[in-house]
Amino acid sequence: MINIIISSYGEPNATSKAIDCFLSQKTKEKFQITIIDPFPKTEEFLNKKYKNKINFFLDPGEGKSYALNIFLERIFSKDKKDIIILSDGDVYVSENAIEEIIKSFKDEKVGCISGKPTSLNSRKNKFGYWSHLLFDGIDKVRRRLSYEKRFFEASGYLYAIRNGIMKGFSLESADDIVISDLFWKKGYKIKYLSKVEVYVLNPQNWKDYKIQKIRNIKAHENVSKVSKKTLRTKSFFNEIKQGFLFSIKYPKNLKEFIWTLELIFTRLYIYLITFYEIKLKKQTYSDGWRRDEIKSTKPLD
Repeated sequence: MINIIISSYGEPNATSKAIDCFLSQKTKEKFQITIIDPFPKTEEFLNKKYKNKINFFLDPGEGKSYALNIFLERIFSKDKKDIIILSDGDVYVSENAIEEIIKSFKDEKVGCISGKPTSLNSRKNKFGYWSHLLFDGIDKVRRRLSYEKRFFEASGYLYAIRNGIMKGFSLESADDIVISDLFWKKGYKIKYLSKVEVYVLNPQNWKDYKIQKIRNIKAHENVSKVSKKTLRTKSFFNEIKQGFLFSIKYPKNLKEFIWTLELIFTRLYIYLITFYEIKLKKQTYSDGWRRDEIKSTKPLD
């Protein structure tokens, strides 16, 4: 059995496109799509449009990870051949997603699989260029770590796990970070599928960019609350070590080189602001982050 879970937040039109991308997959395997969303209006809209093609689970409104925990416990199966695919309502997967994920899980040592985030933004403007640079950079890192069979964090935009391994996870950090670590510690491999793309619209203005990036860094900095032995690939020092040289070589022209320099100083600024909020203002990661709306990343709603 394949369970596809799409977490959304009051984005019925965008979520419809996310659903359509899964329903159009060319696969003989049976799968069930469940939408997790805290708004009854979303349920009404989707049930009317898709009728018996999808399930809907009403998010209690305490946070994405909180709702996922409840639902994962509900669909828990001791059959480790069962697959759970997790994605979001504002991103879209490539047509080969389900089949490639199924193939990879034939290796019984694989417990978690990550798709490849691909930017929908134009490279011709600064924020769009930044998204391409950052996505291509993490793609390079994940490719290498997956090939070397080392730990890396799966992408929360699209990842898949075996059922029968866990019923729940800690709410102290983002679900993709904690679950990747959990499977690795249980002795399973994490595999990166660079051919399975998930298309993402990234922030298109400074306000939204700042909110998203501070939130992401806080989630990674909070992993120590899960366990002192919790692994991580994303940190300030790892970003410098693995990303600086790649960033300098990435530009194709003078304009992109200037944008790259701006991004380097912007990342430094974002880290400084985040550490200030964490250390001095005690503002750490919270599972209720979706209340901070980022409008420019919503493709249709």
